[in-house]
Amino acid sequence: MTIVTIENWPGREYEILGTVKGSVVYSKNFGKDFMSAMKSLVGGEVKDYTEMLIEARQIATGRMAHEAEELGADAVLGLRYASASVMQSAAEVMAYGTAVKWK
Repeated sequence: MTIVTIENWPGREYEILGTVKGSVVYSKNFGKDFMSAMKSLVGGEVKDYTEMLIEARQIATGRMAHEAEELGADAVLGLRYASASVMQSAAEVMAYGTAVKWK
């Protein structure tokens, strides 16, 4: 499955199958969350949250690709990510794009 951020593929003909998405709500455990809060007091990267969001994006992208495969897509164009805080220490990450089939 080809997944790209470009809105269209120059020189390639394709049929648009529709919008596909994948999402996950992710949180870290209390111990790591507490240590991250302590880190925020002194500044710098909060690596536990960085890792959490990387993993959440990978899961969301995988779910989006699976939805595209179910439609018979060859690629997803215009990949975008969105995130929102669901509750304290939990975030939703969504991957979405346009599923296409090469002609």
